[in-house]
Amino acid sequence: MNQLKQVHAHTLRNGIDFTKFLITKLLEIPNIPYAHKVFDLIPQPSVFLYNKLIQAFSSHGPYHNCFALYTQMCINGCTPNQYTFTSLFAVSATVNFPCHGQTLHSHLVKLGYEFDLYASTALVNMYAKLGLVHSARQVFDKMKTRDVPTWNSLIAGYARNGDMQGAATLFDEMPVKNVISWTAMISGYSQNGKYGDSLKLFTEMEKVKDLRPNEVTITSVLPACAGLGALEVGQRIERYARAQGYLKNLFVCNALLEMYAKCGRIDQSMAIFEEIDARRNLCSWNTMIMGLAVHGKSNEALQLFDQMLSKGMTPDDVTFVGAILACSHGGKVKKGREVFELMENRFAITHKLEHYGCMVDLLGRAGLLQEAYNIIQTMPMKPDSVVWGTLLGACSFHNNVELAEIAAKHLYTLEPWNPGNYVILSNIYANTGRWDGVAKLRKMMKGSQITKAAGYSLIEEGSQVYKFIVDDKSHPRTNEIYWILNEISLKMKSHEDDVTVFECLS
Repeated sequence: MNQLKQVHAHTLRNGIDFTKFLITKLLEIPNIPYAHKVFDLIPQPSVFLYNKLIQAFSSHGPYHNCFALYTQMCINGCTPNQYTFTSLFAVSATVNFPCHGQTLHSHLVKLGYEFDLYASTALVNMYAKLGLVHSARQVFDKMKTRDVPTWNSLIAGYARNGDMQGAATLFDEMPVKNVISWTAMISGYSQNGKYGDSLKLFTEMEKVKDLRPNEVTITSVLPACAGLGALEVGQRIERYARAQGYLKNLFVCNALLEMYAKCGRIDQSMAIFEEIDARRNLCSWNTMIMGLAVHGKSNEALQLFDQMLSKGMTPDDVTFVGAILACSHGGKVKKGREVFELMENRFAITHKLEHYGCMVDLLGRAGLLQEAYNIIQTMPMKPDSVVWGTLLGACSFHNNVELAEIAAKHLYTLEPWNPGNYVILSNIYANTGRWDGVAKLRKMMKGSQITKAAGYSLIEEGSQVYKFIVDDKSHPRTNEIYWILNEISLKMKSHEDDVTVFECLS
């Protein structure tokens, strides 16, 4: 930096024009404010220098300077080129300014850069990130030539907006795919809750020659393993990630933490947590606290919560959901109240719906149903189906008919299609001998054509997860499956008979 200042002083003393060199070098450091000051001294900056400065602000901010520079260059008669628009489209997507983006699009067309590959790809990417997928598709369809990034931008846009069918159609039509193409689809399926499709596509990707999943791919597929409980696949992915050195990436580590916790291996989750040690971020702590809480290890979760605070890590609202949940699963009502109050009193974090829901769960499990109901009534926001469902579940456990009817009434309004609410209330009536209530509910369900959803099982085998419902015969090897089940049933029955005979002889 000192050398550049000396060069600058030399140019000023001797009247030498080294401004292009100076600005370029200053932006490489980067010292953008200094570069901007040098830039402002130039009477007629070139489009190259405008582009360099716009690109710098688009990467580091403040973003409004990009648009100010663009306005300045238009006023000064400096014609923008395709590289100017490429940077500006990226900024428009980052700051979520659709109007700016659409205006820039019209300027692009007027200046004759509509069919430039790089500018058009940036335009597709901008519209896709802004959620204007229809506009992105229109630009895409008009392009005379497209490269892989163009296809990837549109696929990611479809996936981000939940249209996985549109994304899959584009993916199948792609003439050439790279690791980003596959990752965009795997991530899209995972983020939209289509975990089976995400895992299936990842398995297909592994078979493609000369194509290796990267850190982003691994981070995208691990939530699918977590959602399906596909532990064996998750463990295999961890071995691959370790071999590739991907555990240096904290996103991969955090995804592994969540996967092991949700697959019931809290011990392996804790091992990963200990391994990343000083690299832990807030997401790492939150995932571990939540995992321990869900697995009933309330003391360990709360110890970790206290350890996190002692290390100077500032918690967020997610942290407190985990901490209150730990109190709930451990029956620690007093501690739960303290944690709930700690949010606003010490950390100025406003209570959200999730925190009130956790408190209802905490009090409901402890049998303090009236207090739980009072919290719902005094909440600053409208309770949702999760909150009322939590109260109904607690009423089921403690056979409280009065509050159960109140909770169920709200649930019928919020989610009239959900048969589970009718079933829970029916069970409460049955447990308390209210058979008239059971009959009334069955009549209501029949009249509203509400049927209970069929239960199903997920079985992991050979890197795939299979879904089975009762009497399911959709699997291609159904005959073999039922033959084996019959064999197992016969052996179990034979064993039971042997035990009965032995007990009689005794």
